[in-house]
Amino acid sequence: MGIKMEKIIEKVNENQIAIFLVFIAIVTRFLPHPANFTAIGAAAIFSGTYLKRNQALLVPLAAMVASDLFIGMHNLVFFTWGSFVLMGLIGLWVRKNKNVANVVLGTLTGSFLFFFITNTAVWAFTPLYTKNFQGLMQSYVMAIPFFKNSLAGDFFYAGVLFGAYEGAKYMISKMNSSIEANDISYQKN
Repeated sequence: MGIKMEKIIEKVNENQIAIFLVFIAIVTRFLPHPANFTAIGAAAIFSGTYLKRNQALLVPLAAMVASDLFIGMHNLVFFTWGSFVLMGLIGLWVRKNKNVANVVLGTLTGSFLFFFITNTAVWAFTPLYTKNFQGLMQSYVMAIPFFKNSLAGDFFYAGVLFGAYEGAKYMISKMNSSIEANDISYQKN
């Protein structure tokens, strides 16, 4: 391995890897995809789990706001953004209790929170549904096809993000160990 690659590997830190993965996840919002099958929910949970505390909620929220400016604003953005902040808080919980089961539980909880918060907002703040219990239930039922995609997207992208991060961290650790071993071997000669 050349000196330049060694220097790059030595300088890469885990937070940079996490920010890069969140950036890639946000970019997927601009790619063609089935309705609600996006990486943004998984990115919020991932951010809470791996980014520095002062970035854990801010980075995915800022990315969501910025991408909504391009994709299009709507009158319920504060509910969607708020849902993603809550998903980031779930990620902070996952950080303290990190294991595969809690990543799955956190992702599932985040998906359900997003579903209930945003569809309650649609019921409450649009003329689409009657303002009674039946109307609320109808808003949930009508959103089930979108929820299936949202849930599938959250789980798919959570697997990609968490897997890519842990894989990259492992590979960089191995490369750094190899570099250190080569340095020690070189110094002995």
